Amino acid sequence: MAAGALDTRADTGLSEEQRDFVDALRDYCDRELGPDRLRELTDGFGDLHNEDTARQMAELGWYGITIPEEYGGSGGTFSDAVLFLEETARGQAPIGAYGVTLIVVGALNRFGTEDQKRDLLGRVAAGGGLAIAMSEPEAGSDVAALKCAARRENGSYVLEGTKMWCSYAHKASHVLIVCRTERTDSPHEGLSMIFVPRDAEGLTITPIDTLGGRETNELHLDGVAVPEEALLGHEGGGWTQLMAGLNNERVILAALALGLAQRAFDDALAYAKERRQFGRPVGSFQAISHRFADLATDLAQVRLLVRWVARLTDEDPDRMLPQEASMAKLASTELAKRCALEGMQIMGGYGYATEYPMERYLRGALVQTIFGGTSEIQRNIIAKTLGL
Repeated sequence: MAAGALDTRADTGLSEEQRDFVDALRDYCDRELGPDRLRELTDGFGDLHNEDTARQMAELGWYGITIPEEYGGSGGTFSDAVLFLEETARGQAPIGAYGVTLIVVGALNRFGTEDQKRDLLGRVAAGGGLAIAMSEPEAGSDVAALKCAARRENGSYVLEGTKMWCSYAHKASHVLIVCRTERTDSPHEGLSMIFVPRDAEGLTITPIDTLGGRETNELHLDGVAVPEEALLGHEGGGWTQLMAGLNNERVILAALALGLAQRAFDDALAYAKERRQFGRPVGSFQAISHRFADLATDLAQVRLLVRWVARLTDEDPDRMLPQEASMAKLASTELAKRCALEGMQIMGGYGYATEYPMERYLRGALVQTIFGGTSEIQRNIIAKTLGL
């Protein structure tokens, strides 16, 4: 570790095995994923998920974290997964689909049938991807307003509708569609979750170009028929199943944002130590050094928060943690944005130039305060838990 750098392993809650795990991940990213290699693997940083890298990590046993060994995984805790997410995000590993895959893995572990687990979890453990589709053109933060519908017909579910912002559906073997199987007076009732294969007849996946690259999609379901066995959990239980997975989803996104924040900080710090102006390193000027002091303090605080919520989840996976999980997601994503913005300002024109990665970090950080529940939604949830 470079002199003066933050030790992201310096949490007394980590076991020796977990510290070794972080070291192995960091060594892999440093050795295998240099700038030139990353550019090659991501097609010029436009495609942030490389399937060969995912399979390589699967062979190392890393992709099967939180998947039981009987389904091809390596076991491990949710805390282990958080360490993996943070360190691979920091190392810029091109496995962008893994975060959303892990969200679906959590739902499968909790609600899946034996057949679903053996098939879908086995695919993930081998390096495959899964996706989930919730948002629609008129249903974003208000998920209960969704209109995509599924009806029973001749032993199948037939799905009709449109989904928006479905991350990495184009890399997934299956997409978990949140849809209406019954119309009721309550918008939270009558929702179900149904797996649809990516190559299903009637499913059209259209990429949406974004600041961050080719990562998300619009989905059209035109009479897509899947067997009744594709239902996750029970019919009409979709809202409850979604709520049960929110803790995991928000902490997963928080860990990814934390890794990106750390990477932006590390790069800016290295630049500030090397770049000289007026006869000395720019980092020696108080205006710059105090920025790093504040960011380093925030990184340490947010890391403790994210790992604490992960441990609470491991202690009782059924416990709802709306306040704590929302705090973790809010704090991490806003910090990632701040680290990238500060990094760009500190690096000046070099931070703005596409030749250097800071502008890419900023593009990646901006969306993290939007997906998975915006920062405003997280603040609403936290305020509600305070009785406001």
